[in-house]
Amino acid sequence: MNRLFILILLLSVSCSKHQPEQKVEIQKNKKVVIAHRGASGYLPEHTLPAKAMAYAMGADYLEQDVVLSKDDIPVVIHDIHLETVTDVAKKFPKKKRKDGKYYVIDFTFEELKQLNVSERFDPATSKAVFPNRFPILTSTFKLHSLQEEIEFIQGLNISTGKNIGIYPEIKDPAFHRKEGKDISKIVLKVLNDYGYKTKKDNCILQCFDAKELKRIRNEYKSELFLVQLMEFKTDEKLEEIATYADGIGPWYYQIIDGKDINGKWKITNLVANAHKLNLIVHAYTFRADQLGDFNSFEALLQVALYEANVDGVFTDFPDKAIGFIDKKQ
Repeated sequence: MNRLFILILLLSVSCSKHQPEQKVEIQKNKKVVIAHRGASGYLPEHTLPAKAMAYAMGADYLEQDVVLSKDDIPVVIHDIHLETVTDVAKKFPKKKRKDGKYYVIDFTFEELKQLNVSERFDPATSKAVFPNRFPILTSTFKLHSLQEEIEFIQGLNISTGKNIGIYPEIKDPAFHRKEGKDISKIVLKVLNDYGYKTKKDNCILQCFDAKELKRIRNEYKSELFLVQLMEFKTDEKLEEIATYADGIGPWYYQIIDGKDINGKWKITNLVANAHKLNLIVHAYTFRADQLGDFNSFEALLQVALYEANVDGVFTDFPDKAIGFIDKKQ
């Protein structure tokens, strides 16, 4: 086993002080930290070591993006293709499609397990997207299934006495349907099998596809806490979202709209309007190495969490967000 992985696991056990709980209501008055693809600012995204590190740091939720393999195994990976985070081009050069991409859905789970996972890079240049993060294509990291990650998190919850939640995202359901697969049905069964069934269970299910999220609520009668991810400002649709979802996940630029002529940050009405409809707001993605117009990560968190009043943040750096929130309390 990777030595780094063992050290992170030991850290997560040593940090525990609480007794495990079986059920958890989603806390609407607590600022929560969601580990975006794990502690992805420090280790390759969506690897178990990155999840172990985020767990040890004390994140409230660990995120799982989910894509299906050829043999219908839900795999934890951000994209429906592989070439930006694995050595697939080297291991399976003949399996790319006409568009030059290697799709998860074209590989069996056993084939996927043969790949080495890397820090995200540009396949055309072989350069890292975030140059100061973990060196690309070094050490040993592997893909894993949703089931494996749930067992890993639930196992740590038992052994440490914590109760860290999961935050899966169903990726590109329309693509999966075109490929003849119902990803939502498969993911919901896995969640159900592991005890995630209602809003009282420590699981939040998210998706960008509004039609799919409605289908999950209405056709599959899911009682899970659902979050509608948002790419663009859609205030006018909030009332509709509130009929099937419990929260929204907007890009933080939909909330913080630059500065006014006096240099004060302008806050849109998205969060306030969502709260009026009893929708929680978990904004994405907060990166200490991608600050935009902000001069520090703390300044960005201050505006988002305490001036815009978002309920939680998706971040690649959960330790930094947790440390900032702890100082404010």
